Amino acid sequence: MAVPKKRTGHSAQGKRRANWKASKPATTKCPNCGETVLAHTVCTACGYYKGKPVSKKMVSAPVVEEPKKAQEVKEEKPAKAKKTSTKAKKAEVVEETKENKEEVKTEKKEKKSEKTSEE
Repeated sequence: MAVPKKRTGHSAQGKRRANWKASKPATTKCPNCGETVLAHTVCTACGYYKGKPVSKKMVSAPVVEEPKKAQEVKEEKPAKAKKTSTKAKKAEVVEETKENKEEVKTEKKEKKSEKTSEE
């Protein structure tokens, strides 16, 4: 098996790859719906290929129009509170943790004092 004597440098590698380019895929318009489709593929919008229905899923599905929503009753929502910034939220969390730590310390002190009073 052939093994290179030296490693290929960056510039030589780049020169070799200079002609290796991506090309645009061939596209056509669907004769049924007019949507842009890759050549030699089934239309994803209508399911036709070369003017004939191919995809049962797309052909058999009837086109359903959305009913008008004129008579719907909308519920009134309460006014939204102002959004707090992330900095304010973080500050609140820090304050809560500090309070929790202080509470834990006081509880420990109370327990110690109860133990010492029992003895």
